[in-house]
This record gives sequence, C-alpha cells and structure tokens, in this order.
Amino acid sequence: MRTISKYKVVYNKNVKKKYIVPLAALTCTLLLAFIFLTRKTITVFEDGKERRIATYKNTVKKALEDNKILVGPKDKISLALEAKLVNKEIINIKRAVNVKVLVDRKELSIESAEDNVGLMLNAEKITLGNEDRVEPEKGAKLSDGMEIKIVRVETKTVEEKAPINFNTVVKKSSRMPNNQRKTAQEGKNGEKKVTYSVVCEDGKEVSRKVTSETVLSNPVDEIILQGTYPLMPVNKNGEALPYSRVFKARATAYYAVYGVGRTYTASGRKAVRNVDGYSTIAVDKSIIPLGTKLFVEGYGFAIAADVGTAIVGNNIDVYFNTYKEACNWAVKYVNVYVLK
Repeated sequence: MRTISKYKVVYNKNVKKKYIVPLAALTCTLLLAFIFLTRKTITVFEDGKERRIATYKNTVKKALEDNKILVGPKDKISLALEAKLVNKEIINIKRAVNVKVLVDRKELSIESAEDNVGLMLNAEKITLGNEDRVEPEKGAKLSDGMEIKIVRVETKTVEEKAPINFNTVVKKSSRMPNNQRKTAQEGKNGEKKVTYSVVCEDGKEVSRKVTSETVLSNPVDEIILQGTYPLMPVNKNGEALPYSRVFKARATAYYAVYGVGRTYTASGRKAVRNVDGYSTIAVDKSIIPLGTKLFVEGYGFAIAADVGTAIVGNNIDVYFNTYKEACNWAVKYVNVYVLK
C-alpha cells in the first residue's frame, strides 16, 4: 500500500508540470494577441494640426477623452462621438471660435465652427433679406473675436406733394416812370406729385431718388410792370440833358379821335405819339411857346404843338393814339422840363 501511494504522488506532480506550462504559454500568447488586436493608432487633426495617438478604447469619445482631447458643443468633428474606432482612423476636429453679431439693434455672442460668415448665419438661423448687407461679406472666413454687422436694407416707394414755384416776369411799361414798379398779376405756386425710391438702412433713410413727377396744377406767373420813362430828361446813353427850367404841371390826356395819322394840331402838325422820339402835347402858348421841346415826367420827350381852350396856365394835355391809353393816364401832376 505504501508503494502505491508513493507512485501516485509522483504521477500527480508530473501531470501538473506537463499541463501548467503550456497553459501559461497559451494564456500569454492570447493576452499578447488581445493587446495587439485592440491597440489602435489613430490620427487626430485639430484645426489642421496633426496628432498621432495610440489607444485601446473602442469609441471615438473614449479615445479622445483618454488623451484629454475635449470636444465642445459647437466644435465640429468628422465622426460621431459614439462611433466605433478602427485602426488607422483619421479624425478631424474644427474648433468653434467666438464671434459677435450686430443685428436688429442687438449684440449676439456666438460660438461657431462654420467655415465662413454665410454658413454661420445659416447655422444660427439668422435670416437675411434680399437687400440686406453683411459686413464683412458672407464669404469671409470666421476668426476668433470677429465682429459681424448685418445692415437691414429696405427700398420703398414714397409719394409726396411738392410746390412748383411760380416765375416772376418783369415787363416794361411805357406808361410808367422808370422809378415805379407795380404788380400786374399775383403769382401762385403750382403743385406736383413726386414719386421717390427711398433706401433705408436699419430703419433710417440714407438716400432718395426721384423716379417720376406728375403736375397736379400749373403755377401762375407773377407779372411786374417796370416803368421805362425817365424822371429827368436823359439821352439814349442815360446822360442828363440840359434844361432851362422845370415846373409842376397838371397833365391830362387826349387821343386820336379821327384815327392815328388823321388828327391834326392847332399848329397844323399831325398829332403823334412816339415813345422813342418826340410826342405831341397841348400847352398854354402864353406860357410855353409852340415848338418848344419839353420833357414830361412819366410821358417822355414832347413838342408843344397844340393848344386847347381848357389848357391854361400850368396845364398840359398829352397825346395818345388810343382812348384806352388816354384813360390809363387820366390826370397826373408831373414835372415838366423845358429843354435848351
């Protein structure tokens, strides 16, 4: 019995040695194989900067966290964080930058990893009108600290009424002395409808352009009568003519009763009205001899060529071609110059 027990112990020790060593070797081999198979080498690009890392993690998120690479909520990553990793994976991370957007009288602080201004505005659901202006332009690359301004632009049509100023027309009048002016017709403004194309930026008008005008009422000219007769005798050059004396006279008027060119004076001359020369007047020949050259204030140059029963003393009667002209003159008190 002792002999059998002895051999039994020896047999057990040999068996253990025979199996334990190979098992240990197999375990090591399997462990090395597992380590080799689960180890991954990946490449991470952060804003274009390359970084190679080795990891045993099986998801993108765990691999990045294991290497202290954090992904912010606005950062852009080429793979989903829960995606399974494979060896030689390439991961691109674009970091968000901080920008300010000035829009609609507000200042917005925004984080964005978009490539340019336009894509950022789309991502943030900031809508633009057809005429709105973006500064800098939508194609500009985003950068940290950038300030972006959106100008709301609106073009609208505006109609307004505006006055049409009247013109002042000066007409010469041979019936008035040159120191007199009077209004023969009052001026009146007209009115027009003006259509503008108005451009507003952020609610404020910055420009307007007339697109059409419609006349609603025409203006009425103001007519001013300017006398042409000099108050003193002057020649065509405006130089004063010599005279022997001057007296105040009561001047009435008469006209060509028998027609122009058919009315004769007491001296036998035809009665004439010549605004550029000498006209006919009636005088008291005991005071002013017939044939005397005179200058009558407001009437012009004249020759004493006629008389009348009512023309006595310092009374004169000036001649006009028409009844209307004589009526317009009526009665005036004027200076009469006796020319040398």
